[in-house]
Amino acid sequence: MTRHTISVLVENKFGVLTRIAGMFSGSGYNIHTLNVGPSHDPTISRMTITVREKEDTLNLIIKQLDKLVDVIEVVDFREGENVFRELVLLQVKVDKGTRAEVIELCDIFRAKIIDVNPERITIEVTGNEGKIGKFIQLMEGFEITDLTRTGKIALPRVE
Repeated sequence: MTRHTISVLVENKFGVLTRIAGMFSGSGYNIHTLNVGPSHDPTISRMTITVREKEDTLNLIIKQLDKLVDVIEVVDFREGENVFRELVLLQVKVDKGTRAEVIELCDIFRAKIIDVNPERITIEVTGNEGKIGKFIQLMEGFEITDLTRTGKIALPRVE
């Protein structure tokens, strides 16, 4: 099974998320990551869904999504050039001996320090899955106390 990303433009109405989640659970598909937010048009929301499925199952998912009421467009990110990003917020335990090293790693990864206190630093980092994974792996050595991530978001690359 491979990980696939699908973008679903939907009408910004009550119950749309429930219908889409119900389609997945009713068909026995698992959502790996889900990101939902407004688009440039306030009447439309964008759902970015990542699944780990075989190609034929992914094709079925896309067909089923396309048939749902309130779905405007389904974009499959298997083909063409696309831009993928993820956002992570994490808190890391620090002391006088580790603070400088954490700050240096943040600089290397172009991560932003968004909150500081004597015992913890809160960090924001964006990038592709590889960058995010490596940054989290390095931060584990400093004891991550809390972490949240958006899951993958995507747009087609402008030609």
